[in-house]
Amino acid sequence: MQLLDGKLAAQAIKEDLKQKTSALLQQGKRAPHLAAILVGNNGASETYVASKVKTCGEIGFGSTLKRLPDDISEEALLAEIELLNNDPAIDGILVQLPLPKHISDEKVISAIHPSKDVDGFHPVSVGNMVAGTPTFIPATPYGILLLLEHYKIETKGKHAVVIGRSHIVGTPMSILLSRKAYPGNCTVTICHSATTNLKEMTLQGDIIVAALGQAEFLTADMVKEGAVIVDVGITRVNDATKKNGFALKGDVKFDEVAPKSSAITPVPGGVGPMTIAGLLMNTYNAYVSKL
Repeated sequence: MQLLDGKLAAQAIKEDLKQKTSALLQQGKRAPHLAAILVGNNGASETYVASKVKTCGEIGFGSTLKRLPDDISEEALLAEIELLNNDPAIDGILVQLPLPKHISDEKVISAIHPSKDVDGFHPVSVGNMVAGTPTFIPATPYGILLLLEHYKIETKGKHAVVIGRSHIVGTPMSILLSRKAYPGNCTVTICHSATTNLKEMTLQGDIIVAALGQAEFLTADMVKEGAVIVDVGITRVNDATKKNGFALKGDVKFDEVAPKSSAITPVPGGVGPMTIAGLLMNTYNAYVSKL
């Protein structure tokens, strides 16, 4: 069983981007620049954004963090995005989700200029992804592709089963794994809450991407011998034995499933670090596209 260590793979990508950024600076050019907008003080969002900003600093990217109050109007938030759209020194824009209920996610995502949509959620980006033309891929699916590529996981001709159909992971993952490219060329089945024969489907999976957000949902009896398992989930579960009172669990029951798999991602330390790597790659590509 091979552990698909996202920390190691992400570190290799960060080192490569660090060298490329250093070369740009030596040529007298500026570094790529990512702008993040954080609305309110959601604890998880604070952690995610801080990690992204910190990583930008580690590899030499510029970063801007705009903190806005949770009672900001939708109109005012859209105006902030427009300022960043019009700033030639900003290459990528991300608005950390979730947003307060009075603000439309769709309006905010659509307000980001497609050339700066490093989260890959804009309808233009999604359309290009479906069409197979160059575009920004959502950071988590992009990170998963980079992880499979780093560990040279064979995908051509494999049956990939994706559990979950969110626009952030499940749906784009199903499209990307079926595309005529590497990693890709899979036959893909996408499963969700209305799938009646889920176990029958997962038992056919040479590659299983679990992205439904339910702790330890995928168990050993749902997985065939030698499958490649990509666990996208991360859920806090109460654990009195831990100093902080909780443990982080993925969507896969790791201890059960790992012995049956040929390769598997851990939680934490698997897909999570690769999501940030995907975001940084998108930011670098946004910068390069303007050269």
